[in-house]
Amino acid sequence: MKLTSFRTANGDSYGLVDGNDVYDLGSRLGPTCPDLRSAISQGALAQFASLPGSVAPDHAFDQLALLPVIPNPGKIICVGLNYVAHREETGRAATAAPTLFLRVAESQTAHGQPLLCPRESDSFDFEGEVALVIGKAGDRISEADALSHVAGLSCYNDGSVRDFQSATTQWTAGKNFRRTGAFGPWMVTTDELPADQAVDIVTRLNGEEVQRSNTDLLIFSYQRLISFVSAITPLSPGDVIVTGTPGGVGFKRTPPLFMKHGDVVEVEVGGIGVLRNTVIKEAA
Repeated sequence: MKLTSFRTANGDSYGLVDGNDVYDLGSRLGPTCPDLRSAISQGALAQFASLPGSVAPDHAFDQLALLPVIPNPGKIICVGLNYVAHREETGRAATAAPTLFLRVAESQTAHGQPLLCPRESDSFDFEGEVALVIGKAGDRISEADALSHVAGLSCYNDGSVRDFQSATTQWTAGKNFRRTGAFGPWMVTTDELPADQAVDIVTRLNGEEVQRSNTDLLIFSYQRLISFVSAITPLSPGDVIVTGTPGGVGFKRTPPLFMKHGDVVEVEVGGIGVLRNTVIKEAA
């Protein structure tokens, strides 16, 4: 299934996407499952797999105002330097364990919504990535069991405000400006796209390809990431692990290539789809 979150005149909800048809699952499940995170946690979604074609859709996808796939994750854990090409272009040494940093929920935006270049910076960079949505809680999960904890996969643009990121040895400031991380357009459940299936990942800026790789080139696999993260903190349904960006980022180009007002950036992941956003410069 493809599952997404959205906003209507009647409030926020979530649903199943089939082509341009959207079936509102929030209205069907009611207050016991007020958001996609809670529906995943309660295992309430599989019963709706046969909805397409059996009842009339509730919305047209292209008419909806989307929200980040999981608007209210308990944790957004991002992985840095997880492709050799990206590690090498940054000049960073290899490490024995994944490099982690955190995003806050308020730093996210949705497919079709603006990516916001903050007023404080003009060094706003793209980072196409694959996001894992956790479907089953776990603590100190083994690598052998790790993929059974994944509910689905999505596209992510881990937009980076580079001058703030590089101002210190810690990356938090450059990764958490409001509406700089795009998440969508939907998550694809693992019955449709197995988490162990290698997929291509491509980023385009104004139609020009700027990143291309494949998830079989990850330094640390999904299994390793889930096991490592869950050794540090328990994982809960709706938590998000953003798995790292390939080489080709803008700040390591000559001259640097940053996103600016009016640019259109796309992250395409095989088996999932295309996350598309227009960049807006925040007014002074």
